[in-house]
Amino acid sequence: MTTILGISAFYHDAAAVLVRDGAIVAAAQEERFTRKKHDEQFPVAAIEYCLQEAGLRPEQIDYVGFYDKPFLKFERLLETYLAYAPSGFRSFLQAIPVWLKQKLHLRRELNAGLQYAYRKQYVFAEHHESHAASAFFPSPFDEAAILTVDGVGEWATASCGYGRGNRIRLTHELHFPHSPGLLYSAFTYFCGFRVNSGEYKLMGLAPYGEPKYAGLILDKLLDLKPDGSFRLDMSYFDYCRGLTMTSRKFERLFGGSPRRPESPLTQREMDLAASVQAVTEEITLRMARHVHAQTGLTRLCLAGGVALNCVANGRILREGPYTDVWIQPAAGDAGGALGVALFIWHQLLGNPRTVNPLDQQHGSLLGPRFTAEEIQRFLDGLGAKYHRWDDEHELCDRVAELIAQEKVVGWLQGRMEFGPRALGGRSILGDARSPRMQAVMNLKIKFRESFRPFAPSVLAERAEEFFELPTNQPSPYMLLVAPVQSGKRLVAAEAEPQRSGVDQLRTLRSVIPAVTHVDYSARVQTVDPQRHPRYWRLLKQFEAKTGCPVLINTSFNVRGEPIVCTPEHAYRCFMATNMDALVLENFVLLKAEQPGARQYPLDDYLAQFALD
Repeated sequence: MTTILGISAFYHDAAAVLVRDGAIVAAAQEERFTRKKHDEQFPVAAIEYCLQEAGLRPEQIDYVGFYDKPFLKFERLLETYLAYAPSGFRSFLQAIPVWLKQKLHLRRELNAGLQYAYRKQYVFAEHHESHAASAFFPSPFDEAAILTVDGVGEWATASCGYGRGNRIRLTHELHFPHSPGLLYSAFTYFCGFRVNSGEYKLMGLAPYGEPKYAGLILDKLLDLKPDGSFRLDMSYFDYCRGLTMTSRKFERLFGGSPRRPESPLTQREMDLAASVQAVTEEITLRMARHVHAQTGLTRLCLAGGVALNCVANGRILREGPYTDVWIQPAAGDAGGALGVALFIWHQLLGNPRTVNPLDQQHGSLLGPRFTAEEIQRFLDGLGAKYHRWDDEHELCDRVAELIAQEKVVGWLQGRMEFGPRALGGRSILGDARSPRMQAVMNLKIKFRESFRPFAPSVLAERAEEFFELPTNQPSPYMLLVAPVQSGKRLVAAEAEPQRSGVDQLRTLRSVIPAVTHVDYSARVQTVDPQRHPRYWRLLKQFEAKTGCPVLINTSFNVRGEPIVCTPEHAYRCFMATNMDALVLENFVLLKAEQPGARQYPLDDYLAQFALD
């Protein structure tokens, strides 16, 4: 047997993945263990988990792969500083010590992280090579076009090519500083959100605005070509030389200074979000069409941080030339760890690849799991009150009843998800039919902005009844946005007064209002019994009780924290919020029965939890 450890670290979302004979054994992000969101440090805890899951010691690993080439990245950094000198000197002084101390000594860091026990070969793949491998090799396709789009790797910011059998080939690249991801991050920064973590907030804000600046962006900021490549006018941006994303010229173009974080959102931010979202969709759609023209292939694999833009993905699927699209669930840097491991197994070692009609991602449930005995010991040690249901049908029936009563339920089942989406392993669940559930869960459970949308989980066999998804196109990883079917929309919504901004949330738009966005779209997760069996059974029980096959599914965490990993993390989150019930495998805890439990008024929430 050949075991390969893939690692991503030092830039964003450090992670470790263990592959044995081409099969994914374990994968996890470091943040889930350290509780530091987007933790970029060497993934010591994630590696320890992967080795433990595989029953291995570091010296028993055959290959270790790192997801990019640090010296090539350092070359780009130096060339950029030299090109903009002396104006980037402050940024240079901040970045260079970290490189000289740590990032240029990656073998030393790897040796230390593996307890100096691993003495074999290290493999360094290129950043977009790792993304491409993570997109194609686990996919359900024997051959497919490949598109990877992100901020920046070494030099590449986007790449395209194809995969066939056990090999991938990248044929075209877009290079720094011209970057779709950095363009989107510049607007994320300008709208007052945190770069590298707030981009999904900008995407969620976009439907509240109008793309009134899209023409200005295309006219002034970039020269977009028919193939999706472009050049940015760097006089509007500051990320090459300064400590901010945008310049004073950018501010003059868009009517003032960047929004201060946590200050009230204005129509300007909503319109800017809508505008850069529209431009990003146009860029990715053109890129996708170009790859099809180059390869002639009708299936597409996507990865890179921009592949988490599920609105753009939905447009590629609906308007592009592809019959099937598969997106790596851990599309960002964490997925690079998976990519380099599979790249070593297939591309470098030449091993054949078996195609699974579902995929080889195992539902992306690749993290730690906990036994009933471990959970019971933990709960008994706390003196918690619980009900144990060893019959799965009875358990799901009880939880479905709670959700039907508009209770908010924390749900920890099986292995933790790999990637940024909760998929039924570490989720907070609610009734999608409830008109008030979006506000309740945003403000009283998640402690976050009221405009933030929630995603629906829907039984795969009934998905097309509720959402405009192409026939036989699943969305198991919550990475596609689709319109709600016209038959599920409320006619009364058309007759209501036209509202603007966040006030649009007051209009009920469908029979599942808690997951229907203001533009009648939803970020869909289709749930099937093969990938997510117990979660599918819960949905079946909810359907039996209510006739509705749709639940709200949001990640099990509060704002500013990573998704929970352990029963302890879940219990702490449960007790610190107004969640009504907690399900830890076979154990159901009701908030009203817990010693010392309290209901927090909304004012207390905002005072207790710092907003990022």
